[in-house]
Amino acid sequence: MYPRMMCSENSDPSGCKNGAWDHLEHDPQVFDVLIIGAGPCGLAVAARIHEDAPSAMFTDEEHRRWSWLKNKGNKLAVMQVKTGRVRPASERKNSKSSYKMAVLDGSGEGWLSRWKTLFSTFGISHLRSPMIWHIDPQHRDALLSHAHFQGRDDELVEIKNCVGKEVSKHHKKQKQKKHNHFSGGKQESSIDINQRDQWDYYTPSQPLFCDHCDSVARRYHLEQSMVHKETVTDIRYGLVEDCPDDDKIFTVVTNKRVRYARAVILAVGPANSPILPHIPALSFPGRSADNVTMPQACHSMQIPQRGFPDPVVKERIQAGRKTNVLVIGGGLTSAQLSNKAIHKGVDRVYHLMRGPLIMKHFDVDLGWMGKYKTLHQGYFHQADSEEERLEIIKKARGGGSIPSAYMKKIQPHISSGKLKMFQKTILTGAHFEQGKDGESDVWRVTTEPPIDDLPRFDYIYFATGIQTDFKMLPYLQNMLKDYPIQGFGGFPCLNEDLMWQDGVPLFVTGKLAALRIGPAAPNIGGARIGAERIALALDEAIARTGKGMFSKETFFTEKETVVDERRDSGIDLFNYASGTGSKYCSLGEDSA
Repeated sequence: MYPRMMCSENSDPSGCKNGAWDHLEHDPQVFDVLIIGAGPCGLAVAARIHEDAPSAMFTDEEHRRWSWLKNKGNKLAVMQVKTGRVRPASERKNSKSSYKMAVLDGSGEGWLSRWKTLFSTFGISHLRSPMIWHIDPQHRDALLSHAHFQGRDDELVEIKNCVGKEVSKHHKKQKQKKHNHFSGGKQESSIDINQRDQWDYYTPSQPLFCDHCDSVARRYHLEQSMVHKETVTDIRYGLVEDCPDDDKIFTVVTNKRVRYARAVILAVGPANSPILPHIPALSFPGRSADNVTMPQACHSMQIPQRGFPDPVVKERIQAGRKTNVLVIGGGLTSAQLSNKAIHKGVDRVYHLMRGPLIMKHFDVDLGWMGKYKTLHQGYFHQADSEEERLEIIKKARGGGSIPSAYMKKIQPHISSGKLKMFQKTILTGAHFEQGKDGESDVWRVTTEPPIDDLPRFDYIYFATGIQTDFKMLPYLQNMLKDYPIQGFGGFPCLNEDLMWQDGVPLFVTGKLAALRIGPAAPNIGGARIGAERIALALDEAIARTGKGMFSKETFFTEKETVVDERRDSGIDLFNYASGTGSKYCSLGEDSA
């Protein structure tokens, strides 16, 4: 007999009955952790859970000693500094995390499957993020070290005009004048990035980054086989009949089977399905209120299923016909599509963006990454309300932007007339015209302001991003009914541990955790921050309950790790020094 979810008052009872899931295979084991999403965020949190001495928690000296102990300590006798006791190698055991873990991802089997597909689809050779943004929890410069060790320094491209040496004197003076106007003449450096950190501001190639991710997965024994190609359809939390545990656990339903877990981690990226933007005057055959799927048009996230260019465009190119493509969007993806369309043989690309062309190195402002980032992060975390945090996020990220380095790539297309770019222009109408032969179907569009001599378009690509709204995710509907939480701007109001709410160990990382992590939450840098918080929360739960709410096993001998040595002075002082928990827990009571 299969375990059965016990219904709550708010849950849909039809989903709680065995009959609703009878056609699915039931996995009888109860996992400690189920990670939903095998992208960078999912891999980052899986790696961090298995890392005993992360770089975020220890000094460089402590980290070097702990790394030595892990590599050599089981082979050599080690003397304890405080007691002087020599522990022979035969008595030592390696610490080892033994979470029972599985990863679910509907896009493919193996880590970073969707990530690699999108990079290939858009023809992305290098990441947009700097070297300090990676998923390795062990060392800040792990990606740079990996490049040097592999002899692949030539795959690193400098992000110019970032550390100051490429900034013109005129630009420096203009920036200084602007600063003095608002600060009453206070002198401040015009360079946001410290010169000592200039190696950080190189960007790795896509193959180099993926190879580094693969090496991290191998180091922590995160085999590709632990990633299952399954699409999650429902998540519930509650008591389960015929389960040996008396505590509440998660029931995770996918398109293939039903699984059970004590903790679930959502690492699903933008999460929502792409939706085409509203076009005031839109007409095509068969259109109705329920049918908004436009022919010969798609969102950029739908391209992997269709190919690029679309078969309709490809056939017309191969037939030697003139082809025109319309690209809508103001971010890097739209520029990549315009560039790739021309390289694939499209005669002319019209690129519309509703705002001005914004050029900046990263998705977030440079101030959030340089030597003043602590100041910006402080403002964010001290914000009085969720609304204020949301405004900070919007201001820091802005709208779509294109790096200046990529603008140089598409500039020749603009000069040759193959690419026509229009700023502050919106699409107001689109009428689908069917040809007599069935092979000449095209779009006739109108814009505001009007563009003279607009041709008919063979295809329209919308690179308009994905609007996040966690309340619209189908698999979270029962969680929202049983354990409702607030949200702002489509983001959930999690607790500080990135948990759904206290006592409900559904953790969230990536873009959905933006109200807690900050503007960089959707990026690789945010993935590492989210992984750190989640791993600490899991470990704290174990320490708090003795045997723990999870069945993680660790094999430590007395006082043989850096953590144990620091705990000699008391667990509360250890937590205070490491920044874990509340700083007030370390205060003693006044006997008077």
